[in-house]
Amino acid sequence: MSSHFQTSLVEIDPLVARALKNERARQQDQIELIASETIVSRAVLDALGHEITNKTLEGYPGNRFHAGGHYVDIIEQAAIDRAKELFGCDYVNVPPPSGSQANLAVFFLLLAPGDKVLSLDLASGGHLSHGLKANLSGRWFDAHHYGVNPQSEVIDYGEVERLAAEIKPRLLIAGGSAYPREIDFERMGTIAKKTGALFHVDMAHIAGLVAAGVHPSPFPHADIVTCTTTKTLRGPRGGLILCNRQDWMKRLQSAVFPGVQGSIHTQVIAAKAVCLGEALNDEFKTYAAQVKTNAAVLARGLNRRGIRIVSGGTDTHIVLLDLSSKGLTGKRVEAILEQANITSNKNAIPNDSPRPPEWVGLRLGTAAATTRAMKEVEFELLSQIIADLVDAEAAGNSAAQVETSAAQVAELCDRFPVSRS
Repeated sequence: MSSHFQTSLVEIDPLVARALKNERARQQDQIELIASETIVSRAVLDALGHEITNKTLEGYPGNRFHAGGHYVDIIEQAAIDRAKELFGCDYVNVPPPSGSQANLAVFFLLLAPGDKVLSLDLASGGHLSHGLKANLSGRWFDAHHYGVNPQSEVIDYGEVERLAAEIKPRLLIAGGSAYPREIDFERMGTIAKKTGALFHVDMAHIAGLVAAGVHPSPFPHADIVTCTTTKTLRGPRGGLILCNRQDWMKRLQSAVFPGVQGSIHTQVIAAKAVCLGEALNDEFKTYAAQVKTNAAVLARGLNRRGIRIVSGGTDTHIVLLDLSSKGLTGKRVEAILEQANITSNKNAIPNDSPRPPEWVGLRLGTAAATTRAMKEVEFELLSQIIADLVDAEAAGNSAAQVETSAAQVAELCDRFPVSRS
């Protein structure tokens, strides 16, 4: 039999095999607090590694440009049906390989180059695919931004309405990657209608919370919604587009294919179907509620230790820290936490420096560690471990504290394994 079908990864590429083995160990031995990461199930991994990856297809179920797509059609239709049930919408487009590409398809559908877009400023928690100048969305479209109230650090809806009335955007966007509070979708939808804008919600970070019913849904207020299947939805890396506009459905299909992409990632669509099915279960609802509870515990614990929490707290899985009073940057704290086997990421906060190395924000998220079954007690402990490391780094004597904290993290990781057996 051909060695092509029999030779293992270890045999054919030891470098990659070794790196993958070490990555598995890293995920076991570190506590993941990056808000955009999660830990997928065995079933999702099985789908991602299936031979279905060999199948090339373009088009949609029942209307493909290649033969042999019967089983992919079954899987993609299951993903569509499950997402419709989860989010209460009439149309779902499954193929986008990322949230950013889903957003690009929405722009392709609704905008012409040069059209005006109004979205949340990056430093206030927005996302680069909503009109950042360095991104295609900001180079092809006339992007404007709203921010947050300087005192409350939550969206100032009166200011959003004022800007929308002044700018007259074609598209008003809500959502982002580092906004820890609930968004008033009804108010935003009203502003869009009042000012003649279409309303797009990017719920990439909160999709799992919305699916579980522990966060308000953008429907029926949004004209169109995008999300990722990773983060709180706890699935593979990929995007979804959802809407209820019957008149857009065929055009939206064309906007995705052939508009912004070609053949589909069949193995990822299979994994999407699996995670969407998992999200329909009661266990997922319990998990999502615990994600929010754990974030609140983490925020309160850090606040008690003198670390300022942007906006004063959280309504989601995101906890955003302001380290300026400690005289530290997010980059320094990210590095010191990683030495103790806690992963996080530096992040801009409102009114932060435009230079990433100078950002004083740090973004934390609770989805991955909650998947490991950590609850309030563990997140209270994590808040103290993080605060101890921050204080030690601020005092300039972190070496001993890193050793102590690493031992505490190791004990937590042993008690809450990432089990694949």
